[in-house]
Amino acid sequence: MPVRTGEDRFDGGPIGRRRFSSDLLLHGGPERYGARVACVFLEHPASLEHDTAAYRGQDVVMHPEHARRIVAIERELSARDWLGFERLQAPAVDRSVLGAVHPEPYVASIERLCASGGGYLDMDTVVSERSFEAALHSAGGAVRMVELLLDGEASAAFSSHRPPGHHALPSQAMGFCLFNNIAVAARYALDARHLERVMILDWDVHHGNGTNQIFHASKQVLFVSIHQSPLFPGTGAADDVGEGEGIGFTVNLPVPAGSGDEVWVSLVEHVVVPLAGAFEPQLVLISAGYDAHRDDPLADCSVTDEGFAAMAHAVAGACEGLAAPVGGVLEGGYALASLGRSVAATLQAFSRPTGDPGSASAPKTGVAPIAREARDRLAQWWPQLGQRNARPG
Repeated sequence: MPVRTGEDRFDGGPIGRRRFSSDLLLHGGPERYGARVACVFLEHPASLEHDTAAYRGQDVVMHPEHARRIVAIERELSARDWLGFERLQAPAVDRSVLGAVHPEPYVASIERLCASGGGYLDMDTVVSERSFEAALHSAGGAVRMVELLLDGEASAAFSSHRPPGHHALPSQAMGFCLFNNIAVAARYALDARHLERVMILDWDVHHGNGTNQIFHASKQVLFVSIHQSPLFPGTGAADDVGEGEGIGFTVNLPVPAGSGDEVWVSLVEHVVVPLAGAFEPQLVLISAGYDAHRDDPLADCSVTDEGFAAMAHAVAGACEGLAAPVGGVLEGGYALASLGRSVAATLQAFSRPTGDPGSASAPKTGVAPIAREARDRLAQWWPQLGQRNARPG
């Protein structure tokens, strides 16, 4: 069978109806189309062509969200022989799939600005001539990842693209984000693949306000965000729990500056994992930002490489127990060396074989006071945090 290119597109047909032709450009190795692969890493060279630098005469002012982030990740993974992951080139997302989250007039406005050479969408968010193409592949990577997971062609996967996405609102770019990649992927899983329950864990240090808003009234998506507060974008208060039939399905877990492994890992092990057990998701997606790292210049938390590994192990172990596939979508992370190491730690956790002690979901940390407070606060919607019975609503 010939190797597929990334130029084909997918249109969102329901499960079992057809296999998408957008498949894949493999970076070496045997063709694996139609065969189950252990883990998949999705990428696209357009991520390197989204130019966010400001040019002032002879000076170049570097934006924190720049192409060297992707280079740092790939350099670290290459040094580790890609941890056994298959590297696949992501297709561009189909406009109809994108349109389930972002109205066409908004999408077209980004396309026009990029075609005209680019510019600033707000004081933090900038695009260049190739940014629209990069954004289509960034969203497309997240959607293709969901396809591979739901078709059983991958047991776990990671979509490593830029621009990131979790701050993007339906009709507004912000916080370096153009399209909300993880929301597009989750919406696709619900609409085109007919899932009933998707869980999104956002461990980026900044609150994923776009994802929060998009699924605010939905009980099909359990959105859980751990984030530093106060910090940009200023949303994500603990009392924001959703609206309408989605009340209780938005879970915000703000943490103070200085919070490190003890706090973050405890919240994952003692809040996120029990929530997953109660909600019983059919798919788990992680907005995988690494700017909570102690080396990161844009925030004030102190998570280590080992902390990200522990969080990923806990989530992967829970997913294994629930028979739910897990995928990560790159968000923030601006200290290059620690970004590369932390992504590698996440992938290594995802790739642990069944039965490996490292993938067990049993808590390995005590219940931090902030996790205990969160459990008490959420018990009115999720009594399973104290007793293991049915989902709310």
